[in-house]
Amino acid sequence: DSDTLPGLVVDRFGDYLVVQLNNEGIERHREPLLQALITTLQPRGILLRGDSRSRREQGLSDDSEVVYGDVPRQVPLEENGVQFLAPVYDGQKTGWFYDHRMSRARLAPWVRGKSVLDVYSYSGGWGIQAAAFGATDVCCVNSSARALEGVLANARLNDLESRVTVRRGSAKETMPAMCTDGRQFDVVILDPPAFIQRKKDLKKGIAAYRRINELGLQLLKSGGLLVSGSCSMHLSRADLISTMQQAAVRAGCQLRVVEQGAQGPDHPIHPAIPETEYLKAIFARKL
Repeated sequence: DSDTLPGLVVDRFGDYLVVQLNNEGIERHREPLLQALITTLQPRGILLRGDSRSRREQGLSDDSEVVYGDVPRQVPLEENGVQFLAPVYDGQKTGWFYDHRMSRARLAPWVRGKSVLDVYSYSGGWGIQAAAFGATDVCCVNSSARALEGVLANARLNDLESRVTVRRGSAKETMPAMCTDGRQFDVVILDPPAFIQRKKDLKKGIAAYRRINELGLQLLKSGGLLVSGSCSMHLSRADLISTMQQAAVRAGCQLRVVEQGAQGPDHPIHPAIPETEYLKAIFARKL
């Protein structure tokens, strides 16, 4: 909405583009849009992903297809000097979450020589970068075996296998189990999916954010860093910080916010549409 092309997503992976047309209006302009991308960017290939929730809700086709050139199953990318392979055909969104890249860069001064827990890790965007920035031990937690295979592949790609481990399971089961085992980390990263898809989900979603932050704080050493993210457009930055504070009270500790991250400049914010400021990352120290 902020760039006057609502519904259009174009993620660039070097010579390859992954495109989503997420509403009926932008779908009508499919051919001129694709031709403009070919002419302007001259990619080797374009993958059109049609499997988004918004397309299904509007009754649009959910087929995905290569509409220009060729696109490999795993596409290489570099983020903050770290190498990754993105599963662009069947990964979440376009295969990668580019919007958090600036927040992930903020990890560098906080993780050197530290142990790190990355919950909801997906393919390791946070965790692999933490290891590359000098973390001694990184544990990535995800419920998807395929996502964790991606974590290990990305660890190998950066010669970080000795410092990255994975644990399969849901956050709501794995984090309490880790608490029971007495696990503690210097840095805990929580980057969950959107718990609040619609305004009517606000109360339930806030409770879910509060619970995972409480568990994260229980797994965090005193003086450690909690990184709490939210991509829910209906949860404001102030409400996320308030939710973290409530979690701290329940966990019997205090928090101090030391940094804040947001979406990158290619995800602009429209001053008249507050929901376009959807992405938050709060860096807080446990006291």
